[in-house]
Amino acid sequence: MSGTNTNRELFEEYLADDSRRGPAPDGAYSGSAGGAPCGDLVRLSLLVSAGRIEAVNFDHEGCSATAAAAAATAELAEGVSVLDVARIGPDDVEAELGGLGPGHRHAAVLATDALHRALSALAGSGEPLAETPADGERVLVALSGGVDSAVAALRERDAGRDVVAVTLKLWADQRTDGERSCCSPEAVLGARRLAHSLGIPHLTLDLEDEFRAGVVGPFLRGYTEGRTPNPCVLCNGDLRIDAMIALADRLGAARLATGHYARIVDDGDGPLLSAAADAAKDQTYMLSGLRPGALARLRFPLAELTKAEVREIAARAGLEVAGRAESQDLCFLAGQGKREFLRRHAGLGERPGDVVDRRGRRLGSHTGHHNFTVGQRRGLGVGSSEPLYVLGTEAETNKVVAGTRDELGTRRVRIRGARLLRPAERVDGVRLRYHSPRRDCRLEVNGDPSEAIVALAGPVDGAAPGQVACLLDGDLVVGHGTIA
Repeated sequence: MSGTNTNRELFEEYLADDSRRGPAPDGAYSGSAGGAPCGDLVRLSLLVSAGRIEAVNFDHEGCSATAAAAAATAELAEGVSVLDVARIGPDDVEAELGGLGPGHRHAAVLATDALHRALSALAGSGEPLAETPADGERVLVALSGGVDSAVAALRERDAGRDVVAVTLKLWADQRTDGERSCCSPEAVLGARRLAHSLGIPHLTLDLEDEFRAGVVGPFLRGYTEGRTPNPCVLCNGDLRIDAMIALADRLGAARLATGHYARIVDDGDGPLLSAAADAAKDQTYMLSGLRPGALARLRFPLAELTKAEVREIAARAGLEVAGRAESQDLCFLAGQGKREFLRRHAGLGERPGDVVDRRGRRLGSHTGHHNFTVGQRRGLGVGSSEPLYVLGTEAETNKVVAGTRDELGTRRVRIRGARLLRPAERVDGVRLRYHSPRRDCRLEVNGDPSEAIVALAGPVDGAAPGQVACLLDGDLVVGHGTIA
């Protein structure tokens, strides 16, 4: 549109522009936003070739501002590279229209949300999105919308790299507090806003179906069968990181950077995870399922920083997330309890059963075996002359086995599905739970290397079936397995 027109004339021209309006063409990537309760709806469709938007098509329902914003967004996106389109936000659409009143700002928000949903469909398609830059290095940064990932993106940008941000949409549930989740629709909007404030293009990768089947499903089955699974290790090792590296390849990005607190060290035989500078924030346990190929592509910009230093960097840069509180929940539990989640999604409601000792003598009752994990003390509700702990659960009989701390202690932990990145002889330590201390040990492998025994130098107070055993050589992560 002509830059000499007045603001009102610009708006009227876009309002009357139906040149790109119509049904989505074959082969287009589409996204829609709006609907109830506002009544405004925008659909944008993109035809893409060789990393460029060849044509944009739209449709809309609702007020005149929505119609004009849809047409203006289509104008901005057509003929532009995918990465430049990924920079478009509501401010750009509002400026293209010559300004919008406060009551009509929502139209620009809806139109750009529809545009980015269409880009999300493109991001998940497998189609090449950009060529490798001739000069410099492009890096894809995992941006959750929290302070850690924001500072990771900031540091990569300030290092002179060509940064692209990606946010994963993994879970959408009206009973989940989306503001406290790192992978909700609300998190996507916040991360996009943050990326644009840094001048960084933003893409969304929708993995909700894969996450439900590959992470939440095993989590629910684990509790049904009497285990205490750790979905984060599975998600990082088998889903999130691999999917983002695949996207990086299609973007011509050499590396994937994340806001995790961890180091990568080459011991002469290839890259391995190593403990972060901030021991209190170290996340190597949660990343222990990563494969060597993924480690070779990763970069952790926060490896040498403490959490306090990260917040200081964010505050100095004026990032809105500098003081944002951290969520302590699993992303799909944010704002709701585990018991309610298991009841809704696995049918594991209140199910009275017996608390027994190791000899089978009844000590009391409980509300369901799935509410207990090995080593748990609180909530047993059984009177005794000395403290009792959960020694185990029996899913088939719905029994919880309880005993003293001496009975809880063990020096031998069986693991299954073990993946070793280095010879078993190098294993000299283990962590049996997130934030649990490192324990000296040796690894006994007889025959099948996927089945092994962690022989501990001293007793531990229980090892929960389903949790991950993170196998160490000093501070290096050299393997992992699931406690059996």
